[in-house]
Amino acid sequence: MTSSATSQAASHAGDDRTAAAPRADCVADSAGGLTFDVTDPGGAGARDTVHLLLRRREADSAEDYVRLPLSPSADGRLRAALPSSVELAEGRWNAYAQVAGGEPRRLMPGVNDLRSLVDRAPSGSRGHVAVRIPYATKQGNLSVRSWLRAPHAEAGELELAGTALTVHGRLYGTALTDAAYAEAVRRAEPGLVHRAEVTAEGPEFTFGLDQGPLADSGPGPWDLWLRPAGESGPRVRVARLLDDIPDKKTIFTYPVVRRESPHGAVEVGPYYTNDNDLAVRVRET
Repeated sequence: MTSSATSQAASHAGDDRTAAAPRADCVADSAGGLTFDVTDPGGAGARDTVHLLLRRREADSAEDYVRLPLSPSADGRLRAALPSSVELAEGRWNAYAQVAGGEPRRLMPGVNDLRSLVDRAPSGSRGHVAVRIPYATKQGNLSVRSWLRAPHAEAGELELAGTALTVHGRLYGTALTDAAYAEAVRRAEPGLVHRAEVTAEGPEFTFGLDQGPLADSGPGPWDLWLRPAGESGPRVRVARLLDDIPDKKTIFTYPVVRRESPHGAVEVGPYYTNDNDLAVRVRET
């Protein structure tokens, strides 16, 4: 067989595997629950038990696996529900279909209905915020990105004027006090901290941060935290989680300011990390 024929055969084999792989449509609800509608996973008899398996990447304990029974639905597919009351630890969870006694098979993504996640505003009455967003991986498989924050500081609008960064947001799971402040913490040197005053109206908060001193400390990221009760209370990571975008790092981009620092020319500006946490990045130009 020629190399061209071999390549074509491999391509067709890949297409066949993709076509045969079970698919799942996902519907998210505003409380944090997910419903999965799965096509026939193959190899299942009428009496066989079929599960949807969620496995957290780099799983090393029983808590890193969640099994949900798949039951026949009206349209001939199999349905599983992940209620918001079932905790899903923070991380990325790969989705599989598994027939009793068989090997788990990765699920392919179908249609994700995430409309209820847009502009979501949970009550925060449970003391935590649970977020689950199904998405397609780079390999074309179905995974679920999960966050579980208690409490949670949701970043909203960011305003930039020169090196001045103003962050608006909303706090869930605890209350803001008169002692509240925000802080930027240098990731490589946690003892290096710059504080910012917070103004609050109920659960809504605003703080302004001068990024200039951060830039003058040299290249490296700074993580943003909220201290709603001052030094005596919790440190709450500022993040943007309450929408339908699982990875914001390349989606939400902001202007940078270039300036001379004691370490040479640098640029400074806000960004979202791989975990959708808000940070300020300083890097050489």
